Amino acid sequence: MIKQGMSERRKFILSMAKGVGLAAMGGLVWSAYVDEVTASSLMLRPPGAIKEDDFLATCIKCGLCVEACPYDTLVLAKPGDNKPLGTPYFMPREIPCYMCPEIPCVPVCPTGALNAASVTTDGKLDINSADMGVAVVDMKNCIAFWGIQCDACYRACPLLGQAITIEYSKNERTGKHAFMKPVVDSDICTGCGLCEKACVTEKASIFVLPREVALGRAGDYYIKGWDKADEKRLENATSQTTTTEISKDKAVDSLNSNEDLY
Repeated sequence: MIKQGMSERRKFILSMAKGVGLAAMGGLVWSAYVDEVTASSLMLRPPGAIKEDDFLATCIKCGLCVEACPYDTLVLAKPGDNKPLGTPYFMPREIPCYMCPEIPCVPVCPTGALNAASVTTDGKLDINSADMGVAVVDMKNCIAFWGIQCDACYRACPLLGQAITIEYSKNERTGKHAFMKPVVDSDICTGCGLCEKACVTEKASIFVLPREVALGRAGDYYIKGWDKADEKRLENATSQTTTTEISKDKAVDSLNSNEDLY
């Protein structure tokens, strides 16, 4: 009876230990998954990469794009990177995209995860039409905004004077010097990261982020009245007026009748 009781107790303890182990493993797996999903939204993909969700579903992790890159810019995510395993990405601060005119990483993709059509202009591959991300300037830590003369990012940009321009303004603090502030044109920037690589600050004060992360979105409610193409969106627009008790009166009458304002 005693042996049987001890045996049952051991089984109970073992089953509890297994349960705890499985729960811990599940927690680690889920944690890794969450980390990967978060990291995926911040990853910079090769030129021509389709939208991230579609990219993850289409990329077969063959590594052909990585092999084709002559600058070793592209790498495949490995265990411990907290990135979708086996998928290609690059880190500009380490090795940026050097904007190869022939874009060798794109044509070798066997699945269309890197879409050649998205980096083609007039029937020819055009690296300047790539959209890997967009550069963002940290104005608080960029030394050009301190008044120190620096145009490293501007000079490093392959689309010189287009993707990054210099804005000159008087330095009121000294009264005789000028600020040379870098300004990124998000419509032209390809996200190559050459500016981030060239930045002289300890941690880059200009860095590339995926466009969806870096830029805001005004929404469909706002129209650029000076932009004829944007104004066309009004052609089929509809409107809806909501009437409330207070809106039945004129604005002035409504204010005059509101005793809380006095």
